[in-house]
Amino acid sequence: MLLHTYACMCMILWHIFCLTENLPGVLDVRFAEKAPAEKRCLLSWEQKNNCALPEDLRDFYLTTDGFMLAWNSKLENEVVPVGCMVINSVAQLRPLIQSNVYSLPNAPTLADLDFDDDLQESDGPEQPHFDCRSRIFELDPCNGNGKVCLVYKKCTPGVMAQQCEVWFLDRSLFWHYLTPSFTAYYRLMITHLGLPEWQCNFTPYGPSPQAKQWAALYQPLTFYGDPYLDTSSEPLLNKLDPAKAFRGKAKPPTPKKKQPAQVPASGGSTAKGQGVSWRHSVTKR
Repeated sequence: MLLHTYACMCMILWHIFCLTENLPGVLDVRFAEKAPAEKRCLLSWEQKNNCALPEDLRDFYLTTDGFMLAWNSKLENEVVPVGCMVINSVAQLRPLIQSNVYSLPNAPTLADLDFDDDLQESDGPEQPHFDCRSRIFELDPCNGNGKVCLVYKKCTPGVMAQQCEVWFLDRSLFWHYLTPSFTAYYRLMITHLGLPEWQCNFTPYGPSPQAKQWAALYQPLTFYGDPYLDTSSEPLLNKLDPAKAFRGKAKPPTPKKKQPAQVPASGGSTAKGQGVSWRHSVTKR
């Protein structure tokens, strides 16, 4: 059943991206068809790495030995690579490189840079380790923006690992949980169309502004700019009220300055009377 399901998913995905070639700006859709992997290759991988492939991933490899679909976009007069979906073949499903980070003597390894358990968040799943406690294999190189990995946790030396999850390792060597199974990750990858840095949507910092622009252009129905929610469990959006935004503000009336009252000096009444008689004389003239 899973073999038929993965075959249908690949065919549907291929037909969908054939249709996108007719959309404005999308061109050069490339789909690398690969023959199914042989069962002996899967058994050899399990014996070599002492890990049991999950049933869904095993059925995927028995349908196609890896997966690659890429597409470009025309930006003005320049062709820019945008979408890329990759699942490594069985031969490329190699352990995460454990070599030295630097080419200097006594340089630290990834295991030396591992974090302690007390620094991990208690509310999330237990993070993978670079030492013997975890066995990590690369599923997708993510064009250099990190790595999507198949992770076996709580491993015991000499015992075949059974349970695995899919995690995203960013360039700063921080782990971010993606899905509990390969099938869930495959569906997630199709949903995001292989857009640049789509895995960063599951990190606290999110994708870059340029990646957000691509997502808003080609994934407008499922794109969200900010994963954080307010108290009402709704996305924080910039809500614009035209009635308030374009309504003219009434200026408050300018207060009139009170002129200081003039206190009449001695003889003020006489001067007032003289002023009145002078005005009368002017009128008569």
